[in-house]
Amino acid sequence: QVQLVESGGGLVQAGGTLRLSCAASGIRFSINAMGWYRQASGKQRELVAVIFSGGNTDYADSVKGRFTISGDNAKNTVYLQMNSLKPEDTAVYSCNVRGVTRNYWGQGTQVTVSS
Repeated sequence: QVQLVESGGGLVQAGGTLRLSCAASGIRFSINAMGWYRQASGKQRELVAVIFSGGNTDYADSVKGRFTISGDNAKNTVYLQMNSLKPEDTAVYSCNVRGVTRNYWGQGTQVTVSS
């Protein structure tokens, strides 16, 4: 059974930093990509950052230069370093792992940035 366990969310002031972690267990397939998505209240879920199996990364324009995604293949873990946080970054952040035909989500972790 695949499980994604996220940690690192919380309340931070604008300009602060947080580091999210997502550890995947029960993986029995080749991972194509691991990523972070977020959903703010009343808005659709959006991609924040993704790291592909080859190491390439992609970011939403709104977080480029502030957020960094990284992964530990041996541990099936993905991290999201979030710097210079803004109130508009407030959302539930969810981890995603996908293979060719499989797609799994974590339960989400709340990130709240106060002004």
